[in-house]
Amino acid sequence: MNRHGIRQQYLNAWQKAQQGQPLSALEASIAEVIATHPEYHAAIEQIAKNPEQDFFAELGETNPFLHMGLHLGLREQVSTDRPAGILHIYTNLCRQHSQHDAEHLMIEVLAKALWEAERAGKLPDEAAYLDALKELS
Repeated sequence: MNRHGIRQQYLNAWQKAQQGQPLSALEASIAEVIATHPEYHAAIEQIAKNPEQDFFAELGETNPFLHMGLHLGLREQVSTDRPAGILHIYTNLCRQHSQHDAEHLMIEVLAKALWEAERAGKLPDEAAYLDALKELS
């Protein structure tokens, strides 16, 4: 799926949730993440008008779709406990922080691991990723 398709999926899930329509499991997850990020609601609504909008970190902009995608990716990792041990780390962090704050701590580590893997042209190092997550608690 391309960038436009993914963004449209966010918009569709959000609109269905707001209208009280039945949601698939993925749509429910997307809508839940969007609901916890009111600062991105306007960006979601703008998809229909500007689906290819770019966000520039060097200008201090946060890509809301990347940020929310990291939440979704982390939640998938936690739900499958892959890499093994991430569920335990997540549970411990949620005891110390709100779920949302715990996820933010963890997605910073996830983003760094993905960036490093992309830069090196390799798959992410799961052991190094898990070690970095363990340092959070």
